This record gives sequence, C-alpha cells and structure tokens, in this order.
Amino acid sequence: MRKKFIHTYVSVDCTVLGFDGERLNILLVRKEKNSEELKLPGSLIYDDEDVNDAASRVLFELTGIKKMTQRQFRCFASPDRASKEEDIQWLDVEYQPNINRLITVAYLSIIRIGKKLNAISKFKETVWVPIDEISHLPFDHNEIITESLKEIRQWVELEPAVVFELLPQKFVISQVHKLYEEIYNKDIDIRNFHKKMQQLPYIEKMDEKQVNVAHRAAMYYKFKKTEYNKYKINL
Repeated sequence: MRKKFIHTYVSVDCTVLGFDGERLNILLVRKEKNSEELKLPGSLIYDDEDVNDAASRVLFELTGIKKMTQRQFRCFASPDRASKEEDIQWLDVEYQPNINRLITVAYLSIIRIGKKLNAISKFKETVWVPIDEISHLPFDHNEIITESLKEIRQWVELEPAVVFELLPQKFVISQVHKLYEEIYNKDIDIRNFHKKMQQLPYIEKMDEKQVNVAHRAAMYYKFKKTEYNKYKINL
C-alpha cells in the first residue's frame, strides 16, 4: 500500500540558558495568561519567513534584544509530539484547529541572567527556572531541554570561551567551577580546577576582592578576549 505524505506545520522552539551564580537556568514562558503551566518560547513559522528569522523573532519578543547568539541544534519531528489532548486544545486556541502534525526546529541561546529583558508582544510573563527544578512541560519540551544541555556541552568543548558569556564580567573561580559542574551535571575537584583556571592566559586576576561575604574573600578575575584569540591561534 502506498504511504501518504504528511501535511504538516513547522514551528521553532527556543531554549535560552542562563547562570545565576549557583545554578543553570532556562527561560520559560506561561503557557496561558495567569496559568502556572510553563513552556518553551516558540511559534509557528509565517509563510514568508525563514526558519532562522522565525527564531530571531521569537527571541526578540521574549527578551527585547534584537541580536542574540542563536544556533539551530536539532529538529523534533515525532508523529505524536503534538498528540496529547491538552496540547491539541492549546494549539486550537493559539493558532487554528486540526493541527495534527507539528515539526519543530530547536534553537539554543545563552545570556547573562543579570541582563535586563524587555519582553514584548505575547511573551509578557517570563520566568527563569533552574534546570533541576523543571517539572513536566507540554509537548516534548522536556526532551528539547535535555538535548539542549548536550548541545551546550559540545559548545564548551569546541569553544571554551562560551562559558564566559554566562558569567558576570568580573567573577571568582568558584563561580566558573560551579558553572562547569552545572553544565556537565557532575562534581569536579575544586583544587585541580582552580589550578587549571589560573594557568589559562586569557583569565586575568584583578586587583579586587569580594566584599561582605561570610567566607574568605576571593579574588576577582576577568576574561580577556584578545588573549583568548591569540591562545586559539597558537594551539
């Protein structure tokens, strides 16, 4: 028997990661106004829109930032990804009835949590949620988040400078250490890590210490992009 070709809709879903100094977080939106249920920010793609442009539009509506680093990392196309009754009902209200097949292209972005966000359009209620506190999300958004964590690990392996886009401009080594533990979801020996960080030519110690802390004040460091680029060339 000859198989049927699908009649489908295409969407984008955006995972935006941030680090609050202790835990890795993801930026989520309310599924509906005044609802406790959260979801990844996303949208169907307009007829005259490229998929990358659709992701840029969603991120701008989410953050108010016109230019954000965004990378497409995977397509999610399971036939049953939009088959749950509650998800079908939401699609009927948000877009139109009878969307029975929905393929989404997933994007990953990173941002400093302290950066001011100005959500516009439909994304009026956004919330940072620690990765380890995320409960069940609609569609396959939990799977998309899991895959985004695998993706960020690959980014760090290929381009270690990525981690400094998540950190404040001045930071202590313990913050970098904690961020690596969050990204890789494992304990990392702090003493060996500290030694490795101090040996990197693109990490510069500042003449400034923490103040008003309950523990021994640590020295601040900063990331030197120029030195990092030289370091990469000489590898």
